[in-house]
Amino acid sequence: MNKFSTLMAGAALTLGLSLGAQAATLKMAYDADPVSLDPHEQLSGGTLQLSHMVFDPLVRWNKELGFDPRLAESWERIDDKTVRFKLRRGVKFHSGNELTAEDVRWTYDRLVTSPDFKGIFAAFEGVKVVDDYTFDLVTKEPYPLVLHSATYIFPMDSKFYTGTDEKGEPKDRLVKHGDSYASSHLSGTGPYVVKSREQGVKVEFERFDGYWDTTSPGNVDEIVLTPIKEAPTRVAALLSGDVDFIAPVPPTDHKRIESSSNVDLVTMPGTRVITFQMNQERRPEFKDVRVRQAIVHAINNEGIVKKIMRGFATPAAQQGPEGYAGYKAELKPRYDLAKAKQLMKEAGYEDGFSITMMAPNNRYVNDDKIAQAAASMLAKINIKVDLKTMPKAQYWPEFDARAADMMMIGWHADTEDSANFSEFLTLCPNAESGAGQYNSGNYCNPKVDELVKAAGSETDPAKRAAMLQEVEQILYDDAAFVPLHWQNLAWAANKKVKVEPILNVMNFPYLGDLVIEE
Repeated sequence: MNKFSTLMAGAALTLGLSLGAQAATLKMAYDADPVSLDPHEQLSGGTLQLSHMVFDPLVRWNKELGFDPRLAESWERIDDKTVRFKLRRGVKFHSGNELTAEDVRWTYDRLVTSPDFKGIFAAFEGVKVVDDYTFDLVTKEPYPLVLHSATYIFPMDSKFYTGTDEKGEPKDRLVKHGDSYASSHLSGTGPYVVKSREQGVKVEFERFDGYWDTTSPGNVDEIVLTPIKEAPTRVAALLSGDVDFIAPVPPTDHKRIESSSNVDLVTMPGTRVITFQMNQERRPEFKDVRVRQAIVHAINNEGIVKKIMRGFATPAAQQGPEGYAGYKAELKPRYDLAKAKQLMKEAGYEDGFSITMMAPNNRYVNDDKIAQAAASMLAKINIKVDLKTMPKAQYWPEFDARAADMMMIGWHADTEDSANFSEFLTLCPNAESGAGQYNSGNYCNPKVDELVKAAGSETDPAKRAAMLQEVEQILYDDAAFVPLHWQNLAWAANKKVKVEPILNVMNFPYLGDLVIEE
């Protein structure tokens, strides 16, 4: 090829890339919109999905469950308690302020005051700033999950959140389900800024023109997120072209989508476990292991997967799914109505009792239908259930208040590790440390706490797995909670919207990298 041909080929390639990267608008519908713009207010899938749009983490999970550098461009272990990170230079916040290691330290210090997030960082001593672009993450003891935890540090703009708002309140004030500056204002380093937001109606995002990642293939310059609670309505909006991308897609609508020539359905096995918790402080009956065992044996989770989930889930008998360190293959679902009735009789509750139950109706796939089925199943052992379901924006304050005797909770392990389930769902609740933050059943077994703590500093994978498997066995024997299933994942999009490359088992679509073809 001569010089002229080389130049022409390069020009053609440049032109092709330019045309392929032509700016586009994405119209998307989730079952709900973010409840807050504060990334530390609530540890939930919705918060983390938003964080990946408007903030950026230090490191990010990839499809292989490895780690990709983001705001931290490199890292190295200095000693058995210290990992040193190097920040990218020249990264700007939406405000125009430059990202420095001091922002990371400030963010970490705020993060560990969050009731929801502090449990993730219980093993950490803190952040030590070395220079403007270098910092150390220091743990109290040798810790095997430093990078796992780093995926949850989304540096905030410390200067932007310093000072007081028009009400005289600190701009960095962290409050759950309340009105704070951080809940309605943000300055991140992410690919999008929030252009407008009307809670429950619409959120509009626009591309941040100072975004650091110039290598991203993403060409979406505007995103309009419309919450559509009802799944059939959400699917209809996609099929009619009113929106381009929807999630979640319940199993009942898969065939409807697959029959369309204009949209694609993307599915993958999930790792989020769906459970019910039994509040032992509200109901003394639940302190009796025989009653808890009876409830577990009365709820046919395999039947729920077959009939309600249409097979699009995996029945669970433990917290962590296959492939996680603590998974124990011997633990099986145990629906047995006759045994459930016998256990109730042995416990002295043959005639049953009445309880309250709460569940969301737009957080997990078919959550309200699952709760209704569970209530009907419990009636067969004379446990009468007063069930209330509600949108997740109303549900989470009720959950935090432990407002019902049985409450539904789904959990995806934030660190892709078995211990994380226990840290939040089954450790003895401790407001100071954040342990058991989402343990609405108030279950407490010191042996479980001891094993999980020991696993937190065990760097030998085999020894650590044995500890976590023992935890799962104890929880199984104790009927610490009611395991239902691991929820599979499904998204759907117009064929021109290339969503598959940006999706993952964590259900954090990396929308900054999304490409829409013209």
